[in-house]
Amino acid sequence: MSDIETLKKELPPFQIFDLIPQYAAAGAIDPEKIDLLKWAGVYPQRPQEDGFLMMRVKVPTAELHASALRVVAGIAEDFGRGLLDVTDRQAFQFHWLRIQDIPEILERLDTVGLHTRGACGDTVRAVIASPLAGLDARERIDVRPLALAMEGTLSGNSEFEDLPRKFKISLTATPELEGIHLINDIGFLAHEVEGEIGFDVWVGGGLGAVAHLAERLGVFINPEEVIEVGRAIVSAYRDHGYRLNRKKSRLKYLIKDMGPAQFRELVERDYLGRKLRDGPPAPVARFGGSDVLGINPQKDGLNYVVLTTTVGRINPDKARALADLAERYGNGFLRTTAFQNMMIPNVKTEHLDALVAELEQLELAPRATLRGTTIACTGTQFCRLAHTETKARVAGMIDLLEPKHTDLDVPFVINLTGCSNACTRYQVADLGFMGALRANKETGSEEEVYNVHLAGSIGQAQRTGTKLRGIVPAERLTEYTDKVISDFKANKRQDESFVEYADRTGAEHFLPDTVLNGEQRLVQG
Repeated sequence: MSDIETLKKELPPFQIFDLIPQYAAAGAIDPEKIDLLKWAGVYPQRPQEDGFLMMRVKVPTAELHASALRVVAGIAEDFGRGLLDVTDRQAFQFHWLRIQDIPEILERLDTVGLHTRGACGDTVRAVIASPLAGLDARERIDVRPLALAMEGTLSGNSEFEDLPRKFKISLTATPELEGIHLINDIGFLAHEVEGEIGFDVWVGGGLGAVAHLAERLGVFINPEEVIEVGRAIVSAYRDHGYRLNRKKSRLKYLIKDMGPAQFRELVERDYLGRKLRDGPPAPVARFGGSDVLGINPQKDGLNYVVLTTTVGRINPDKARALADLAERYGNGFLRTTAFQNMMIPNVKTEHLDALVAELEQLELAPRATLRGTTIACTGTQFCRLAHTETKARVAGMIDLLEPKHTDLDVPFVINLTGCSNACTRYQVADLGFMGALRANKETGSEEEVYNVHLAGSIGQAQRTGTKLRGIVPAERLTEYTDKVISDFKANKRQDESFVEYADRTGAEHFLPDTVLNGEQRLVQG
């Protein structure tokens, strides 16, 4: 077994919460137990020898009150050097923390119903709930009660604290707008079949160095079955998932080897004790891979406003300002999204102009072409695994390109990650950039570069992107992106997505050398 597998057997991982006060009092962490801090949402920050920590905070059902956001802002200000990130799993992330501060941070979070139990580690992570739940008129059912029950039953449960690897779950009731299920271990999609509301179930999604999009179990289950089926699938993974090689321990490898039909038989026979009902697939999103941005009508006559951060990074002052706006123009609640953005729901139509004006003053405008559809991981600033800088570089790129491309009439998704681990899912973007290092023969040093993955989709196409030959030097990332978008705008057909355009034009058209050297030739088709 790997070291972490041995460690999990020696100490049940969630018992790390009992040791945190001891570590805080001593001002030091037992180096043999440091990996178990993940189960408390805590990681060592780069460089590890400096002793700083980063922390993820779960937001159950993606919904929090303004008072909770103010507490989050206060923690970032008091302990995290004013740095606060919204992640692509609807969580918050702090940096620059010390072990001495963790007990007080946990206490503050607890006062407003937030916690870190199971935010990381080999367990059921935060359950993704559609941020549109209970709001959008197109939804089939409000999934928040199911997501909350799933969170309370599976995530943070000691019964599932020792899984082979991490496990991710998503629920949506607007599948024609969202495609996030394809990259989760379980995706529940509500849809209607012959007048009945139920769920299509997908399993085995996951990216990383070896990407595998989820596959259908082929079932149609009642809402009352969702928690039971989720528990059965997680239990099957716990008992049958691979543990000898952590690189092949995710559910996607088990699904790849067994196939969804055989895995379904295992779940039905050994964990449910009954057959599940067969069913058709739910509808899929045409674009997918990005938020439902801007101002959108709710089914009750109010409006929800999805505001765009810049690669998920905000500061305490902006967070507090958002809390104020949610109370002034909404009902005091906000939501986080799976694309590093946030939402203010329940806004009266007559208040929209005032709210948008104040959001624009905060540089969090709800109407944006690239800022709202571009995500980036933590990168070398804090992550021990990253090869390249990410957030600052992408923020600078967006600042330059956003004003130039306000006339984009379809979503254009850019996902950038600093290594092959796909924390920001580079394989399923219009342009996916994966950071790497390349030896510079002239200087003898290493330089940051990006591999390009073209026209991946968690919408209608349901595929990973094509890895292109060649690389984009970090200093030419903005230039390459600008030329690709400009070419797309100049030659696309009406309402044509980038995935459709790339298929019509061909991947060769977007090779880094071809684009950067100005050798593109449009292929008509």
